Amino acid sequence: MTPTHDQIEAALRTYRDPYLETDVVTAGMLKSIGDTTGSIAIELEAGFPLARYGATLRHELSQTLAVLSATPPPQINIATKIVSHAVQKGVKTLPGVKNTIAVASGKGGVGKSTTAANLALALRDEGASVGLLDADIYGPSQPRMLGCPGRPDSRDGKSMEPKESYGIQCISIGHLIEEDTPMIWRGPMATSALEQLLRETNWRALDYLIIDLPPGTGDIQLTLCQKVPLSGAIIVTTPQDIALLDARKGLKMFEKVEVPVLGIVENMSVHVCSNCGHAEHIFGAGGGASMATQYGVPLLGCLPLDIRIREGVDNGRPTVHTDPESSATQVYREIARRVTAKLALRAKDYSGRFPNIVIQKNS
Repeated sequence: MTPTHDQIEAALRTYRDPYLETDVVTAGMLKSIGDTTGSIAIELEAGFPLARYGATLRHELSQTLAVLSATPPPQINIATKIVSHAVQKGVKTLPGVKNTIAVASGKGGVGKSTTAANLALALRDEGASVGLLDADIYGPSQPRMLGCPGRPDSRDGKSMEPKESYGIQCISIGHLIEEDTPMIWRGPMATSALEQLLRETNWRALDYLIIDLPPGTGDIQLTLCQKVPLSGAIIVTTPQDIALLDARKGLKMFEKVEVPVLGIVENMSVHVCSNCGHAEHIFGAGGGASMATQYGVPLLGCLPLDIRIREGVDNGRPTVHTDPESSATQVYREIARRVTAKLALRAKDYSGRFPNIVIQKNS
């Protein structure tokens, strides 16, 4: 029995992908259904990386189509095509960068930079080309967290080559100064320095550039969000009431500059004692989930308060790279899939398709 195209499409619509939160047909992934010599070939194209998840998705879809009793079973092929998505109006995109994702927090000390570093590595593991910009001018930490100190190279004396560590392209003000040198700059100088880091770095064919924003919601952060092209943002918080108050301010800031918030990450969600296994919600429980519900954005994941995560970034060996089978790494990967799947459903950037209009004066 050979099912019709309509039957196959109807069956595919019954499977709800956990990351897209919709079916593959509605998400625009279905490209074709071919029938040659009695064998059905289904071609899908995902807008987010799925080097690790692809096999699971293919299996789930095969199970879904089994109800059609097709002989032989349909062959499912899933390709990946990551495209550029829209940024704020009037902000120039970056050469060599398809998408930019800000990782932000309303206040310091909630694990924003740690989340940014491990998120970048999780995206790498899914097959994406990833960069990381350390935008925290006053407290740069990515050179230490990714284990890539030292100055960047310059081929022409005007631009910089990003440092590379664990397959991640990275640049930070921390690469240009000594680690213990304070940046005693006022807002305009800090903003100018960040723009130089952003636009004078020769990013090489990035699918995603993760931008580790400075904490807070003051004038500097607002100015950065108005000048830095952002495809979307992630808010990092702890479940503590004080942290959530500031996280809400961060979310409101992105709304003001018309940057979509892709979701919330609750860090330090629970502490599990490494000796006895007792679990305790040191900073409270459920704060990230309630905030996500209140503002209608996804809760991307809840990370534990784990000494191994802290030790990893302190030593330049992030958890996702050094402990790929740990439960924390699995959470970072879940966050990476949810973020990129959400972004894949957003409006694409068509600015490159429009010609530039040049007015010439006739001689």
